[in-house]
Amino acid sequence: MPQMMPLSWLLLFILFSFLLLLFNILNFYTFNKLPLIKLQTKLMVKTLIWKW
Repeated sequence: MPQMMPLSWLLLFILFSFLLLLFNILNFYTFNKLPLIKLQTKLMVKTLIWKW
């Protein structure tokens, strides 16, 4: 089995680093965020009145 050149390892590292970066960026920007107004209307807050 032949040995790979160090340059090939470097190119593989750069390629996989670029793919990881691209994958993370695409996941971050394709996530649909809910508007804040809809979130506040759906939240039901119960307040407890403590009488000591």
